[in-house]
Amino acid sequence: MDLEARILQAKILIIDDQRVNVKLLEKLLIRSGYTSVYATTDPQEGVGIYTQEQIDLVLLDIRMPVMDGFQVMVRLKEIEGNGGFAPILVLTAQTDRETRMRALSEGARDFITKPFDQAEVLSRIRNLVEVRILHREVQENNQRLEKAVQERTNALQRIRMDLIRRLGHAAEFRDNDTGLHILRVSHYAKCIACSMGLNESRCQRLFLATPMHDVGKLAIPDNVLLKPAKLNNDEWVVMQDHATIGATILSGDDYDYPLLEMARTIAQTHHERWDGTGYPDGLKGEDIPLEGRIVAVADVFDALISERPYKQAWTTDLAVEEIQQMSETHFDPEVVKHFLICLPEIMKVLNAFSESDGSAESSEIGLVENG
Repeated sequence: MDLEARILQAKILIIDDQRVNVKLLEKLLIRSGYTSVYATTDPQEGVGIYTQEQIDLVLLDIRMPVMDGFQVMVRLKEIEGNGGFAPILVLTAQTDRETRMRALSEGARDFITKPFDQAEVLSRIRNLVEVRILHREVQENNQRLEKAVQERTNALQRIRMDLIRRLGHAAEFRDNDTGLHILRVSHYAKCIACSMGLNESRCQRLFLATPMHDVGKLAIPDNVLLKPAKLNNDEWVVMQDHATIGATILSGDDYDYPLLEMARTIAQTHHERWDGTGYPDGLKGEDIPLEGRIVAVADVFDALISERPYKQAWTTDLAVEEIQQMSETHFDPEVVKHFLICLPEIMKVLNAFSESDGSAESSEIGLVENG
């Protein structure tokens, strides 16, 4: 549709308490080809029409009973909101400078005194309608652009998250035939974090970052990682390298992406111990980042109840008892306390995985969305 046709289809609202003025303007507009003309002598009704009909231009009188033109302009500005464009052409018999300046400051886009020249009024109406149409086009284009940018951002976020999960799975599949360990640990860690009062955003970030805690295992030789017996001292040194290697894999020149920063922190510190005897840096107490302390408990608990090449799975009761015994030595006692608080929820997670088909992908789809 060309611009001229759109101008003639514009919705124009006349608000004037004098019926004769309303009829004159209405007749003038219809005779000039405008097809959507609304008119009222009640300013309050006019505000309602403006809201319901998405009016393109208001022809507004100033001196009216109950609600004058200035009050109408204030209401229309409120309806449009910040950055909105209230298209108002003031038509009034008042010619003093004060009235003109106040009308313009309240939002009027143009000002014509009565009695008016019909050709001049039609010309100004057309100009203001055209501006309104172009303004709406800009708004609509901006909205489409913002939507497209948001959709693209969301798509990139989904791709990034998928790559993160796959990276975590790649490491886990090397020494776990289902890859479900990292998913269970993620749920345990989020539960503990929420119980400790971390905000929702931080808990969710922890949930998404935890699957990468053992990504450094990708660099550990099979003869060490898959050895079906206790590691000797040299092999244990090699195994310990996976924490630093994982942090290196997740490192970058800058950290404008908080999820990867948290993932790097967890990979680096989830084997540190509360008493300072952990690795790789021998951090102690609260020098260990909280996320590392939380994942440490979640990771060890799931490792204890899982079968490994070098051991049988423990019962959950024995695993819980072991976690409690390691409080204040291996683990932060506050994290252990909240682990115990969360134990019923953790058992629900375990049962959910036990009832699944054992597929990491199918379980992840159902449980990550609920996380």
